[in-house]
Amino acid sequence: MVEKGSTRMMQAYEIKKVTIADIQDLQQISGETFSETFGSQNSTENMEKFLNKAYAEEKLRSEIENKNSNFYFLIVNNQVAGYLKVNEGDAQTEQVADNALEVERIYLKQNFQHQGLGLILIKLAEELARKKNKANMWLGVWEKNYQAQAFYKKDGFKRVSQHTFVVGDDPQTDFILVKELK
Repeated sequence: MVEKGSTRMMQAYEIKKVTIADIQDLQQISGETFSETFGSQNSTENMEKFLNKAYAEEKLRSEIENKNSNFYFLIVNNQVAGYLKVNEGDAQTEQVADNALEVERIYLKQNFQHQGLGLILIKLAEELARKKNKANMWLGVWEKNYQAQAFYKKDGFKRVSQHTFVVGDDPQTDFILVKELK
């Protein structure tokens, strides 16, 4: 799947479904974007533990091979700017809503933020959910990630609960947000 378009800043972009052949790029951007976003708010030790576990090649390979999980790269100017990961069925990290698609990750490199690219990825998730006749989309967002919370609220997500997300050995609170698809 390759979709092409242009951002609100008139940059050309492509959406490319991630395959096993892309695992090195996926591993690299996962670590880079998570570190850029959360590194200053977590200890080096906890970040290292989390990154080594969450983005280990074997773990990413297993996720890519799972038919209920899909990754999509967002490519701008021939470079991977970010990606989307969605889950359904038993691939969801938990069961939050009936007939739902989980948006597990929307990761963008810092130099690609505030350009409308996050909106492209969330709209892709919604398009995928609608094609699969899902009634809801849901995601977890860190309680201290105010920018992301505002972004999701603007797109129609509502907070319904919370869960614990562990970074290394630090339990943190994520808010669970749900968007009903009508």
